[in-house]
Amino acid sequence: MAERKCIGCGMIKNRDGLIKITREHATDNIVINGHSKIFGRSAYLCYNKSCIENAFKKNKLQKLLRTSVPAELKGQLINEL
Repeated sequence: MAERKCIGCGMIKNRDGLIKITREHATDNIVINGHSKIFGRSAYLCYNKSCIENAFKKNKLQKLLRTSVPAELKGQLINEL
């Protein structure tokens, strides 16, 4: 299985155990847990609140996706838990 790194804590885990956040290349929309066929820049987060908070605290998610991230996204990710 493919392993990815959580941008919140830095741990390497199985891709299925992480939240995938993708900026679609064609539309620049941000998609949470989209299917693997979506083409664009992606970031991964653990399913816990501290990793989500950490990703937003230092703008890690914004830097990785190379786009501005709406504030509502944080609430949507916490609801994913």
